[in-house]
Amino acid sequence: MTEATATEACAVAVSWSVAPEPCDSPVAAALWRAYYTEVSDRWYVLHEGRTTDPEELEREVAAESGADLAPPDGVLLVARYGEEPVGTVGVRLLDARTAELKRVFVREDARGKGGAPALLAAAEDAARALGAARIILDTRTDLVEARALYTRHGYEEIEPYEDRPYAEHWYGKELAARG
Repeated sequence: MTEATATEACAVAVSWSVAPEPCDSPVAAALWRAYYTEVSDRWYVLHEGRTTDPEELEREVAAESGADLAPPDGVLLVARYGEEPVGTVGVRLLDARTAELKRVFVREDARGKGGAPALLAAAEDAARALGAARIILDTRTDLVEARALYTRHGYEEIEPYEDRPYAEHWYGKELAARG
């Protein structure tokens, strides 16, 4: 077997898995910190030419426990590439028919390998399992990759459903029943 063939065989053997994770687990905490650091730094670099102040980062990470993503009305999902936890998404019910997508994130070193679509599909299945027929989310203008991902997967821009800091675009999707 050539080195290139061996490398290809190893690449094929690595796969994605997505499963529920306790919101207070060390894995969830590490992914939340990575998510918040990236989106916060991106905003501050764009708007103020600096990265996030470390004290602010600690305050924000501590303030967002993820408790709203815990059962029975929510779920936090973690994506693993092989055995490595590299992505996360949360789903929470807003009402009996509507779920909200939160914290969609794939670490930079794992991007471009199919993790984001796997997370979206698992999140939509989780929303259905919670009884939702519709899923909605908000995002920022500068998160162009996220906005493109949602559009590619059938999400359409909708009217704002909440007034939150940093929310600039809102998306929604009707969830077809899986059968």
